[in-house]
Amino acid sequence: MTESGSDLWPYRGIEPVEHPHPMGHEYVGIVEEVGDQVTTVTPGQFVIGSFATSDNTCPNCRNGYQSACVHREFMTTCQAEYVRIPHADGTLVATEARPDAGHIPSLLTLSDVMGTGWYAAVAAEVRPWSTAVVVGDGAVGLCGVLAARELGAERIIAMSRHADRQKLATAFGATDIVSERGDEGVTRIREMTDGIGADSVLECVGTGESMTQALRSTRPGGNVGFVGVPHDVWLSGERLFFSHVGLRGGPAPVRRFLPDLIDRVLHGRIDPGQVFDLTLPLAEVAEGYRAMDERRAIKALLQP
Repeated sequence: MTESGSDLWPYRGIEPVEHPHPMGHEYVGIVEEVGDQVTTVTPGQFVIGSFATSDNTCPNCRNGYQSACVHREFMTTCQAEYVRIPHADGTLVATEARPDAGHIPSLLTLSDVMGTGWYAAVAAEVRPWSTAVVVGDGAVGLCGVLAARELGAERIIAMSRHADRQKLATAFGATDIVSERGDEGVTRIREMTDGIGADSVLECVGTGESMTQALRSTRPGGNVGFVGVPHDVWLSGERLFFSHVGLRGGPAPVRRFLPDLIDRVLHGRIDPGQVFDLTLPLAEVAEGYRAMDERRAIKALLQP
């Protein structure tokens, strides 16, 4: 189980919490028991599941948007020793064999941050030989860099101010680093793209500033994939109209990508588990939140 950047919104009081309960929405594990209607997973299997449950059979699921399943539930209590997964047949994907311990951190990222970074790249229509910009250097943004590389982008510009994250972004495939933000950041992207803007921009933060920066960094006819949970984001319809920029995003349909991403991890093509730079026992979950809140850690891995 992990602590995610989106978990920091309620931790900081920006999102209201009505009553005490375990947090967390990323998980992998061994199946202990199944309900009498579950047919696709069995006790003893190692499984990965999405942060959004799905039946995987409704029209939205069949169209590839399992995170908009008509029976969707958002997982919110995964930082615990045991977790009940609704709609297990449509939500969980089992590996053929129990994976090596070294693969588990990367498989865990597929539950959200890697799957979400991948969706940001897909939504932004990253293509071979294109130029992609990633706004945000948290775990999702770093995974977005990795996704853009896998989808064939020739130039990947990571917008980051932090040396440790810049280093990991480069290891994941970033060809350039831009530390400026706001107007200065947009100007720098324009300078690097002959005054036009990037083909694809991945918005992985969720603030008004990051969204504006993403839209202004995209060329006419380009695309923004936004996966940062929006907080105080307001868009001008007129500005969007005249920009000729495509905009798509939302909660990532992680279930759509799980089989492919699991295969990439198990065959060594990607190693997104490198985003974990702090490992703690579950009993020390509070320290994990403090470390992430204070930017002493990119992402904390919690073990029972």
